[in-house]
Amino acid sequence: MKHMRLAAAALLITLIASGCSTKEESTALPSAPTQGAAAETTQPPRQTATPDVTAAPSPTEEPDTLPEGMVRSYLTGEPVAEEIGRRRPAAVMINNIQACLPQWGISHAGVIYEAPVEGGISRMMAIFEDYDNLERIGSVRSCRNYFIFYAAGFEAIYVHYGQSAYAVPYLELPEVNNISGLAGYGEQVFYRTDDRNPPHNAYTSGAGIAEGIDICGYSEEYPEDYQGYFQFAEAEEPVSLENGTNASLVLPGGYDYNSPSFVYDPDSGKYLRYQFGEPQIDEESGEQLAVTNILIQNSAWEYYESGGYLNIHTDDPGTGKYITGGKAVDITWKKTEPWGPTYYYDQEGNEITLNEGKTWICIVLDTYADQTHIE
Repeated sequence: MKHMRLAAAALLITLIASGCSTKEESTALPSAPTQGAAAETTQPPRQTATPDVTAAPSPTEEPDTLPEGMVRSYLTGEPVAEEIGRRRPAAVMINNIQACLPQWGISHAGVIYEAPVEGGISRMMAIFEDYDNLERIGSVRSCRNYFIFYAAGFEAIYVHYGQSAYAVPYLELPEVNNISGLAGYGEQVFYRTDDRNPPHNAYTSGAGIAEGIDICGYSEEYPEDYQGYFQFAEAEEPVSLENGTNASLVLPGGYDYNSPSFVYDPDSGKYLRYQFGEPQIDEESGEQLAVTNILIQNSAWEYYESGGYLNIHTDDPGTGKYITGGKAVDITWKKTEPWGPTYYYDQEGNEITLNEGKTWICIVLDTYADQTHIE
């Protein structure tokens, strides 16, 4: 199914370096800043209560017995070493235009966000918990303000190479722990290669992320009240979505530039990712990207007043799709507070349960929601 191309003119805005920030008590939250200025509203206190639905046990409340030193991953629900699964993840902005391909390290992410940016292209944010041995991750690109809030729900340390002017007021807030390639950390955190042209040749690594965390003095521990982002089914009792519609092919609406698709592989129980008419491959692993769960998150949006740059709403409730195991169901989603997780619900108002494994969250502008094609 052919998608409509997003009509957007690229706007040249000066990138402002914004590096380490300190996570302290809540401050004012900017609202839809215009270039060079930001209005302020009162930021509500962080809420620890979950939505008014019955939730499954969090990954820290193990219903099963795991080997000593193992815990359930907050990102995938799978057993992982405690030193990996109980440290804050890194959320890395990933370039996604043809000039940057192939990408490196992305198949190791437990969760991948994809969202439109200016000019009709998309950008990705790969959330890693096990990144220590990765020597090349990227290429790394600049921040857009809505990705900051997606990362915050996972308590992730946000890694990017520069940012739009509209993102700067948010990056400066104490709720945000970020590592920017424009902050002058040196090649021990970010480095450039000579196999492609700038700005598509900036990379980080597992050691670079660790160095950036150390330079900025960020804590790697989750807050004591963190309960995880998703709830997961037990591997022995997977979610089947028996009343769902067939979902062997998924084409997200509004992504004309890279024409992404997901094709279900019954043998592995995973969705194989394609874009630009071919499999999307991680050069580091040589593997095609594959995920167990797909969440389509239809989101309200508008252009900033100067045009080109998008302001995608991260906390306005919306609709979407939950896709797993070759089936799809309608869902709704909402946030209970700006910096917290997004909660996803079925049509009966129950919080959905994901199958163990990797998840792809595809942000679809609500203008193009009816162009998402699933068969």
